[in-house]
Amino acid sequence: MSTFDLLAQAIREKKQVLAVYDNFSREMCPHALGYKDGIAKCLFYQYAGDSSGTIYPQTDWRADKNWRCMDVDKLFQVTLRDGQWYSRSKHTARQSCVDNVVVEVANWL
Repeated sequence: MSTFDLLAQAIREKKQVLAVYDNFSREMCPHALGYKDGIAKCLFYQYAGDSSGTIYPQTDWRADKNWRCMDVDKLFQVTLRDGQWYSRSKHTARQSCVDNVVVEVANWL
């Protein structure tokens, strides 16, 4: 199964995604998958793992900064797992990661 198909499955089934991106191991929940300027992109909410930036705890008001827009082709060692679904219920800005949405989590905005 392709990485794109795995991410689509994760969104449909609200599965957590474990992956390596930019040499950082990440734990994330995907919210929107599709294309921007012809490049496959996925919008994730990163709740754990490593990053070049800070990952804020869910209880911290700065956790809105845990959103990550990633090129699908740069994700490696992608696996899905069951677990708590992480998002931000107070997220009010419209996403700009994906222009041509193929699949997204319903009612997350």
